[in-house]
Amino acid sequence: MKLSKSIENALSSAVRVLPEEVEKAIRKADKCETSRLGRVVLDNIVKNIDVSKETLLPLCQDTGMFWALVSIGKSARLNLALLESEIIAGCRAASKNAFYRKSVVKDPLFDRENTNTNLPVIINYELVEGSDISIKLLLKGFGSENCSSVRMLNPTQGEDDVIAAVCDIVSKAGGKPCPPIFLGVGIGGTMDKAALLSKKALLRSESNSDKRYRELEEKIKDAVNRLNIGPGGLGGDNTCLGVAIESFPTHIAGLPVAVTVNCHAERRAEVVVLGGYDGQA
Repeated sequence: MKLSKSIENALSSAVRVLPEEVEKAIRKADKCETSRLGRVVLDNIVKNIDVSKETLLPLCQDTGMFWALVSIGKSARLNLALLESEIIAGCRAASKNAFYRKSVVKDPLFDRENTNTNLPVIINYELVEGSDISIKLLLKGFGSENCSSVRMLNPTQGEDDVIAAVCDIVSKAGGKPCPPIFLGVGIGGTMDKAALLSKKALLRSESNSDKRYRELEEKIKDAVNRLNIGPGGLGGDNTCLGVAIESFPTHIAGLPVAVTVNCHAERRAEVVVLGGYDGQA
């Protein structure tokens, strides 16, 4: 199968069906929510999940902007120009054939004319060990993206300050990002690196390999849920369903903390190309 077609198929599924662990978290929240209004919101989210599966229509009207992280094995076969063209072609086809809303404008400030393709794709590349290429895609809606933020903390600050910064960002967002939400947190690097890390964190489905950060994820989640924003911003136990942290070395004079807020519809896809890609896969 052509690579672009594999990407199209993955994105056509992602816009309609949530990852298993995401749907499981939502259904669990629906069962344990104690707020009456919060339960109404979660009941409707669960119903929407089921309707989307049955009708093959997108989970949300905001089908998001394509954000990709391409992890390239250091010994992979690679024609980068061909790889990128296949990624773009797959995204273009999915947007056309899977009922994506046209949500991207050419110029961000002046004429804001719609591209009518949902392109361009925001593509980030990284080198990793091995010979395979992993293409991970996030469908990033902007109701939640508009609530994301970066805080440049002092190097003398610690865990409690990171938790406080995340809670402040979520508190100011309130019900705008369609809670319950998922949070990607990037810590370290530079301002832009931290923001990239916070997006990368949302693509991770496995547990954090670092016990310290795994425990911090739970602390942040508990603190955010104590804000009582609740489902739909109507109050309740379930404001946040999950937190993922990615970290990176940073300068001795800084502590960058970036938070990418994602709504309950955490839509993502992955295509793995074994051995790399030089146009023959």
